[in-house]
Amino acid sequence: MNASSSDLTPAADPGRIVLLTTSHRVAPGLLSWPAWQALRAADAVLCADGAHPQLPYLREAGIAVAQASPTAQELVDACAGGRTVVVVATGEGEPALTDGLARLAGSGRVTMPELELLPASYDLPGARVLDLVQVMDRIRAECPWSSRQTHQGLAKYGIEEAYELVEAIEAGDREELREELGDVLLQVVFHSRIAEEHPETPFSVDDVAGGIVAKLVHRHPHVFGDEKAETPEDVKAHWLRTKAEEKRRTSVTEGVPLGQPGLALAAKLASRARTAGLDVPLPEGEGVGYQLLALAARAETEGVDPEAALRAAARAYRDAIREAEGAVPEAITGAPGGHQDAEAHRDPAEAVTPEAIRTAPGGHRDAEAHPDPDTVGE
Repeated sequence: MNASSSDLTPAADPGRIVLLTTSHRVAPGLLSWPAWQALRAADAVLCADGAHPQLPYLREAGIAVAQASPTAQELVDACAGGRTVVVVATGEGEPALTDGLARLAGSGRVTMPELELLPASYDLPGARVLDLVQVMDRIRAECPWSSRQTHQGLAKYGIEEAYELVEAIEAGDREELREELGDVLLQVVFHSRIAEEHPETPFSVDDVAGGIVAKLVHRHPHVFGDEKAETPEDVKAHWLRTKAEEKRRTSVTEGVPLGQPGLALAAKLASRARTAGLDVPLPEGEGVGYQLLALAARAETEGVDPEAALRAAARAYRDAIREAEGAVPEAITGAPGGHQDAEAHRDPAEAVTPEAIRTAPGGHRDAEAHPDPDTVGE
């Protein structure tokens, strides 16, 4: 049987659709080379958003862009005969158009053009931090609560978030860890936004980031310079030397925050003295305070974080209390044989003072990741 002339006619070229995506976090006009090639070679360039930030730069480069919102079928028809149509996607990514194209392809009734998703610009690591800065800027301007906050008023939240971060770390909860890191990051961005409004010495989150970048680069000459470091001890030596040049302190106790919890403070002082090669006997005295000082110094010498160790022991004690509560319900109901309410019957001599319940993060190493806890965050 001979083939008919229609059977020998080649099928029409269905053409090509290029969906061009861009990131609003990258400056408009900074597009990849493949994107520029696709734009210049296209038979038509369409964009639904007449105010798209890329359009002025495309037109300046001599690329004609038509404002249009074609349906999936209209776009397929526009590609007939081997034409290439580039669609500059809006911020939402053109979900209606891509869904329509998927339905057409799934129907089997339409010869579909070649479809290419071409990222013209894309986010680098850390790009979402820019979103956080923008969101915080708007909240500061428009939220009745956030617009009135001060560094002093937010200080307690920084303390709380630091505690919650440590709890997530010690619990090994990865999802909680991610969330708490975000809450701590919010504190940094919030305080930086407030700092922009200071009438005499303003600074921004860029200044904050720039400062820590400069510090890290300067204190890691074995990474960013010509110094050599083969061991953690070599790194520590570099860090101590560069920090000493920066700070020019007269005492190793300078820079140690006295407001931190007592065990952490004692361990920090002991570590500073040990790192400086000072053999300073612990002060002798009566009472639990001096005993705790000795325990904290001993823990530091043995490489143990006394705050973390005490929290672990306290959690074990908490679990024991809960177990006892389950075995003896009267203990929490006030029934005969149960315990008295501790707050209602507290000995006045044991009253808790504000100093005793100071809520500063304890047992944490400083925020800078570095092998020696005594040399960071300063």
